[in-house]
Amino acid sequence: MLGLKLPTDPRWANIAEKNISEILIDHAYCEQKAASTAISLIVSFPEYEELVTAMTELVEEEMSHFKMVHNLLKERNIQLGRDRKDEYVNQLLKFFPKGGSRADQLVHRLLYAGLIEARSCERFRLLSVELEDPKLRKFYRALMISEANHYTMFLNFARQYGELETVNRKWNELLDFEAEIVKNFEKGKSVHG
Repeated sequence: MLGLKLPTDPRWANIAEKNISEILIDHAYCEQKAASTAISLIVSFPEYEELVTAMTELVEEEMSHFKMVHNLLKERNIQLGRDRKDEYVNQLLKFFPKGGSRADQLVHRLLYAGLIEARSCERFRLLSVELEDPKLRKFYRALMISEANHYTMFLNFARQYGELETVNRKWNELLDFEAEIVKNFEKGKSVHG
């Protein structure tokens, strides 16, 4: 369903479980960054009323997810700490060239966001199946469904605002590029890494 070209090695979840504090901290910041991305899309493309409405709702949802993860951190007596660079995202953002038309910039940002949500969904599914902690399994199962909805929303907006054949070609090329990145980011100490 997600179309990812390289599935995550299931052993990633075992490594993640041994580093669950780091995963939860990284996850909290991923939710905050997702909300920031939605805000950025609103600010950058206010003329797209349907997008603005959807992103407004997404900001609320992502911040509620942040709160949920933050509550888990507090329950486990884990300090949120400072944000870390997300090398996966930094590498991913190198795919599309800078500049271009506003329409291209919008499509590129929507495709990036959709892919990040797709990979998060896939990783959350693994955590929902592989973790020993039943509370965390249930938590990640619920968030997996949410991430799948975000992935499809971003991809659908990209297809709505861009020329369908071009968007589909760019999406497939981005998926190939992302598969190469993932080969180097399966150490299990972050949601995408």
